[in-house]
Amino acid sequence: MLRIPAGQRRLDILEWLKDPAAHFPPQRHGDPARDGVTAGTVARKLGVSRSVAENHLGLLVDIGLLRTRRIRWRTYYRRDEMRIAEVARMFEKGW
Repeated sequence: MLRIPAGQRRLDILEWLKDPAAHFPPQRHGDPARDGVTAGTVARKLGVSRSVAENHLGLLVDIGLLRTRRIRWRTYYRRDEMRIAEVARMFEKGW
């Protein structure tokens, strides 16, 4: 799933969310490092519509690599470092 052409975008998102303050502008609500970033912010960085970004983010949430947090009426996305480490270990073992 991460190796298909669209998977590069998902890998980019995961990479950017390692250090969101370095890759995304400040937000009005929510701290990028603590709370994550919105789908709109990711969409602008990718150069795609918000719905396309939401699809990528939703897939990463579904497989457990991202967590969400609601602040006001927006959803913020951030990495789930424990789950990412768990998946990395599976690949190291030759899954």
